[in-house]
Amino acid sequence: MKTIYKISVLLIILIGILAISLPSILSLAGLHPKFNGDTFNLDGKKALIIATNHGVLNKPGEASGKPTGLFLSELSIPYYDFKKSNIQVEIASIKGGNIPLEPLPYFIETEEDKIFKKDKIAMNKLQNSKSIKDIDFTEFDIIFISGGWGAAYDLGYSELLGIKISEAYYSSNAIIGAICHGVLGFINAKDKDGDLLISGRKMTGVTDKQVKELGISFTPQHPEEELRKAGVIFKSKSAFRDMFATLTVVDDEKRFVTGQNQNSGHETAYQIMKLLDNK
Repeated sequence: MKTIYKISVLLIILIGILAISLPSILSLAGLHPKFNGDTFNLDGKKALIIATNHGVLNKPGEASGKPTGLFLSELSIPYYDFKKSNIQVEIASIKGGNIPLEPLPYFIETEEDKIFKKDKIAMNKLQNSKSIKDIDFTEFDIIFISGGWGAAYDLGYSELLGIKISEAYYSSNAIIGAICHGVLGFINAKDKDGDLLISGRKMTGVTDKQVKELGISFTPQHPEEELRKAGVIFKSKSAFRDMFATLTVVDDEKRFVTGQNQNSGHETAYQIMKLLDNK
């Protein structure tokens, strides 16, 4: 009995150590990598972050499914990176109102996620987001679209979002960014000739490989597939599992900055601010 007791205690200790160490282990593997970049003073600049309103991971023809929504770090990381540079940040969504969150285990959450959830001002902006129809995109210096599985259901189907992106591109000097599924928000934007605005541009987004590896291929749109269909020169990096890869791409015109997945938040925000600071 004593031997069984000792083994049980040892197992509990080992499980506890593993639970504590798991976030660090995943970080070493490539999840949410550390990023060190210059700091900026962009006082007076304004950023608009857009996210999904869709909160159900439903299959075609179904109305029910597991809860989903915004992958919070794809908003929380740029949100705080922008604020650290003295940028005013507004949060919007396709319909306005609540932006649902993807349920995440503790070992996937970032420090920014934890801070955001305790930040009453930030959470109020998330739960009471402004509708894109009520916002003039040309008033912002940064337009940034966050991702998450929910974004596969609404961003790429919004004709209005496409119109607003086109307006920001032509009627302002805004740097336009997106991460992961957020790039779907670009696919309806048109140029002055009625052609797709992003055609021929270098961009990235979550890969078909990552979507397949995570077993969620039934979502209605996939970033790599949709960007390629839109004529984008698609760039990406790979890993033994693409959820541990990361890449940020700046297009040749230096107007669009895209991040491959949830690991790309810091660098994508940094590259956007670097472009803005150099104007």
